[in-house]
Amino acid sequence: MSDLLNSMTAAASGMDAQATRLRMVSENIANADTPGFRRKTISFEEVHAQGDARAVATGRIHLDQTELERVLDPSHPMAGADGFYDGSNVDLMVEIADAREAGRSYEANLRMFDQTRRMVGSLFELLNR
Repeated sequence: MSDLLNSMTAAASGMDAQATRLRMVSENIANADTPGFRRKTISFEEVHAQGDARAVATGRIHLDQTELERVLDPSHPMAGADGFYDGSNVDLMVEIADAREAGRSYEANLRMFDQTRRMVGSLFELLNR
């Protein structure tokens, strides 16, 4: 029985971590046109929950240190004397791919959680007979 509960713990932590990742990707997409915005990334860490249960948790948020895009727009209020200003380093294709991956990972954890929940329900039905 504890193995089933451990798998539910792992699946729930995976869903929580992927939801956090989706929020981070959404923030990156929303700020893609914000001057000076740096893409945010998040790491995952393995943690030990109650007993032998293993789970995943989100780690620290990191700012992507790749070069900011230089945008030529002399009329922009942040433009320097040369007419350029620093854009963001968000690549929408990368963010969309990350969002799809996080969504699929979330769905996989949800299916695992639901399957385990049904197995626990079936076990209780067998024990009640």
